[in-house]
Amino acid sequence: MIEDSFRHQGLRRKLVDQVRAKGIGDQRVLDALMRVPRHAFMDSGFLQFAYQDQAFPISSGQTISQPYTVAYQTELLELQTFQKVLEVGTGSGYQAAVLSELGARVHSVERILKLHRQAQVLLKELGYNVKLFYGDGYAGLPSYAPFDRILITAAVESIPESLKQQLTVGGILVAPVGRRDVQVMTRCIRTGDQEWQMTHHGHFVFVPMKPGLEEK
Repeated sequence: MIEDSFRHQGLRRKLVDQVRAKGIGDQRVLDALMRVPRHAFMDSGFLQFAYQDQAFPISSGQTISQPYTVAYQTELLELQTFQKVLEVGTGSGYQAAVLSELGARVHSVERILKLHRQAQVLLKELGYNVKLFYGDGYAGLPSYAPFDRILITAAVESIPESLKQQLTVGGILVAPVGRRDVQVMTRCIRTGDQEWQMTHHGHFVFVPMKPGLEEK
């Protein structure tokens, strides 16, 4: 049983206040951050970092994203209850938990087997009904498409065509797009069968998205 003490909740409330002060205005997103025990997604020795608004290394050379960044991407999705979401890059599972708290039907794919298995155990223990897949994020999940929303949680030099084609007409895809040193948060709305509208929303730094599978 994962403990979520009054101390944890107090630290989380301060974190949510910081994220709100940075410009996140969607109360549903803020409430979701408040409900997800971020410390559960990190090693117990790093509790002092769990509720700081910063990214933090996890296993396999990956990171758990900064809470503000998680909130920023989530807000751009304009997610509605019961919408079907594809998350590309499960990582620790933290972002998937936030999406689940918003009532989404979350499908999440991860290329690193170790992270996929860890997320399976943790999200189930926390009671989140998230469908997790071990696979290449560049391929997405075509057999489960189309998706109302797609969220890419690693840096891409351009949005993969394979993922754009898995988005429903009227759907929204959010991804950090650019070179390794800096990316532009990009929102892609599918406006027609082969038509997309792109808008840009600030600069971020993500770990690069890699093709293929890692069986460790």
